Amino acid sequence: MAWPGRGVTSVQASLVSASVGRLEELLAGFGGVNRTVEGGAELLGVHLEGPFLAAAQRGAHDPAVLRPPTTADVGVLLEHRDVLSMITLAPELPGAVAATARLAAAGVVVAAGHSEARGDDLRAAVDAGLTHVTHLWSGQSSTIRQGPWRLPGLLEESLAADHLTAEVIADGRHLPPALLEIARRCVGDRLCVVSDGTPGTGLPRGARYRLGTVTCEVGDGVGLVVGADAFGGSTSALPAMLRHLTGDLGWPVPEAVAAATATPARVLGLTGRKGVIAPGADADLAVFDEGFHPWATVLRGRWIGPEGNSA
Repeated sequence: MAWPGRGVTSVQASLVSASVGRLEELLAGFGGVNRTVEGGAELLGVHLEGPFLAAAQRGAHDPAVLRPPTTADVGVLLEHRDVLSMITLAPELPGAVAATARLAAAGVVVAAGHSEARGDDLRAAVDAGLTHVTHLWSGQSSTIRQGPWRLPGLLEESLAADHLTAEVIADGRHLPPALLEIARRCVGDRLCVVSDGTPGTGLPRGARYRLGTVTCEVGDGVGLVVGADAFGGSTSALPAMLRHLTGDLGWPVPEAVAAATATPARVLGLTGRKGVIAPGADADLAVFDEGFHPWATVLRGRWIGPEGNSA
């Protein structure tokens, strides 16, 4: 959850796939939001996870709204560049490379995800300005065989890259410890821990919520798509993920914290303002106990108690 009382001072909102017209409406709505409302986490921008995704890797996205990007689509979305901070797309789709070039030129972070891409697809998108990879292992193609030849998919190409930043959902459900460790070793200080938070975050097990048109249910620390063998995002708050990485898996605290703070700030071009304690940076601080249970937060220089109350 993006509550200061939970130790989160800034958030990038993510929108699930929908028609471009509907996304335009939602982006327009975000354009009128006060991004630094008193007592609330700062809204850094909006991430569109779709609709330019591969149906075969759709996960919890409605296949009826997935489509390749067109010149007109990109133009509509860029009318809301003031709030559009990131977009996830499948690099192999027709028009994806051209869309990447135009979005990246406008300062939007372009990420590869929910994709059947192969190496040539990813490299073409990187050459056009793609810099990031959305949640490793979740909605990504992997190794296939063509005759005796083994061809890496988006997953292996992402892990082998030496310059792309990449995400993991560290709720202890999306990825088992071995895969988190592989990501840590391969990606290093370019690795981000993201909440992949949904409306189900903080709700009791069995509670239902919607991602666009898709109905999901809160499971044991994770969301599940009703009637399908697919995750429906995460329902664990970010501090619980840091608790899992440091307490259960033994990651050093500075490394895990950087993956949830400094590295995401770098992805969004906010190095020096967010994710660091330094002169000139925003006065945002989170105070946790040794088990990463939130104790208090300093939000833009103002002390916030554990229940989100100003002191």
